[in-house]
Amino acid sequence: MAEYLPQVESYKGSVKEKAEELVKKKFPERIIHFNKLLEESPFLCENLEDVHSDLKIPVPEPIILNNHDGDPPGKKRKMCEEDGVTGARVFVLPNGSVPINRHITNMVDTIKPLICQLVEEANLLKMWISFLIPKIEDGNNFGVSIQEETLGEIRTVESEAASFFDQISRYYMTRAKLVSKVAKYPHIDDYRRTVEELDEKEYLSLRITLSEIRNHYATLHDMITKNMEKIKKPRSTNSIEAMY
Repeated sequence: MAEYLPQVESYKGSVKEKAEELVKKKFPERIIHFNKLLEESPFLCENLEDVHSDLKIPVPEPIILNNHDGDPPGKKRKMCEEDGVTGARVFVLPNGSVPINRHITNMVDTIKPLICQLVEEANLLKMWISFLIPKIEDGNNFGVSIQEETLGEIRTVESEAASFFDQISRYYMTRAKLVSKVAKYPHIDDYRRTVEELDEKEYLSLRITLSEIRNHYATLHDMITKNMEKIKKPRSTNSIEAMY
């Protein structure tokens, strides 16, 4: 096992080096970059109607049903079933498949790598501080408590960042169900309006998500830089100071 110890120590050293560079250099860059994204398209829309997407599902001409042969509806339905026709007829969309909302998708394609990046960097910081926690001793644990509090904040950021993915997948599933309702009931405008409302809601949600990611970086940068000395050296090595 001794042959692996140098490699383990080298890994720990690389984690510490990457984490400090991340906090001191990369975090400020991330914060400025996110501020710019929030001020540009697709994350900035002065008019929410720009977020709407044409479903390309036309409203068909109404079908007038006239019963000229005098047969009751029940008998006609039975005759159709006997001819091998059961259930509702399937209507083909004349304009092809229903397109996704390109504006929202551009936002999703931009924000997903940023969420993954935040999760990975939070995990790196978590390992860094864990390596800096000293062995358990009685007394002089104020610096250790700062390390643990910082670790708790990092875990919260990591958990919230991972939950952002659920929000994205739920949006597409909900929209697909609504679009299928529009295709099934094209004459009901409420379904079409609900799709537009959902797209507007997701636009605002993704914009808030990007703001939250920026805020997480800003909070971690502020917290770690203010307590960097205690995080790196949680306990004083001067025994004389401890006596007084």
